[in-house]
Amino acid sequence: MKRLYGLIGIIVIFLCFAFVQESRPQSATRQKVPTVGILQLLSHPALDTIHKGIIHGLAEEGYHVGKNIKIDYQNAQNDQSNLKTMSARFVNEDADAMIGIATPAAQALANASSKTPIVLGAITDPKGADLVKSNRHPGNNVTGVSDQAPLKSQLHLIKKVMPKMKTLGIIYTSSDSSATAQYHQFVALCKKEHVRLKSYSIANTNDLNQVAEEMVTQVDAVYVPTDNTIASAMQTLVAAANAQKVPVFPAVDTMVKSGGLATLSVTQYQLGVETGKMTAAILRGKNPATMPIKFERQGEMAINLSAAKKLGITLPTSVVKEAQTHGEVFK
Repeated sequence: MKRLYGLIGIIVIFLCFAFVQESRPQSATRQKVPTVGILQLLSHPALDTIHKGIIHGLAEEGYHVGKNIKIDYQNAQNDQSNLKTMSARFVNEDADAMIGIATPAAQALANASSKTPIVLGAITDPKGADLVKSNRHPGNNVTGVSDQAPLKSQLHLIKKVMPKMKTLGIIYTSSDSSATAQYHQFVALCKKEHVRLKSYSIANTNDLNQVAEEMVTQVDAVYVPTDNTIASAMQTLVAAANAQKVPVFPAVDTMVKSGGLATLSVTQYQLGVETGKMTAAILRGKNPATMPIKFERQGEMAINLSAAKKLGITLPTSVVKEAQTHGEVFK
């Protein structure tokens, strides 16, 4: 009988242990897989490249998609109502962090939540877009990476490639806050550098062909700031410029690949990588309010040899060498 009572006691202890184990929260035995929502304004090479860089940056920090992190990627295709709906989706699914690629996407996320950490995926002017209190001390739930172009270096490159240039044109989208901010900075820079500048703006891609065709008959070269609308229709601008043998100098490397002649800029991919790394730091507990906006200052030369050939332009040897050694050469 004692053996029977002993056996019953062992069974009771075992069952109690099993019940306690079953009752433990899953988080005690299995780590929660964080969810990151990525909201992209629209599809074009520059923004797509930033997205790829983000995934790589997360992986470098140990977060691998499908293993220990869930990515909810949404592309608004330049539709404002989509931006609002997709931002609400991330909040409703209780995402651990949200990433906005392009200013309108970041603004939509900020409007959707003042609590969920938001990382800016290459936003030109975070302070000017009212996304942070200051670039050094963001202050709330938003921080990230800026793709502010090195405007002075880019203007010097244009002057080096086009030493006989009399008039430089600049084209930008008037409704794009980042492009507009760069436009005003570039105007001031050209005035300081005694460069004659003619300005042209568009409201949307439907305006681009007509405005571009007029512009290229009045200027010797064209500068394009960081502008998502023009980037998405770069072929239209390049076709108009090539017809008049006018080179296009864009602010970003992916626009050079799409037919621009040359630029000196931070690569879009690296901007994405830095965005991914900042997101990883937040997932580990870092407070975005205390994380300064990151500015990538080290630019790389990017040239398009095919564009140079079509335009009949011989790029300076020093420019070609720099692109071959430390930058990108598109053929």
